[in-house]
Amino acid sequence: MTLIEIMIVIFIIAMIGTGVAVAVLPQLQKAQVKSTQADAQALRSAVMLYVVDNPRGCPTVEDLVSERYLDGSKRTADAWDTEFQVTCEDGDIFVVSAGPDLEFNTEDDI
Repeated sequence: MTLIEIMIVIFIIAMIGTGVAVAVLPQLQKAQVKSTQADAQALRSAVMLYVVDNPRGCPTVEDLVSERYLDGSKRTADAWDTEFQVTCEDGDIFVVSAGPDLEFNTEDDI
């Protein structure tokens, strides 16, 4: 094989790799969002149990782990390794993830 043939093969492999990356990356983003939604729902359920047993206030994730409402060996952050924000207002419980941009109070919050 000549050098030009080797370069053509490498170029073709690079083009195929780029095509695969373009197809797979959006699916990874969707999977992270779905995983974070499921984690937030599980955390919300734990907060509801905590509030029933301890009506004194809204817990933090650390409170839930220390009092064994959540398993400390399991994931307690979103898919982007940002801690969930837990708020309790007028009997409603909100569990929010900062989302892909890692900033709270933006459009992509989950």
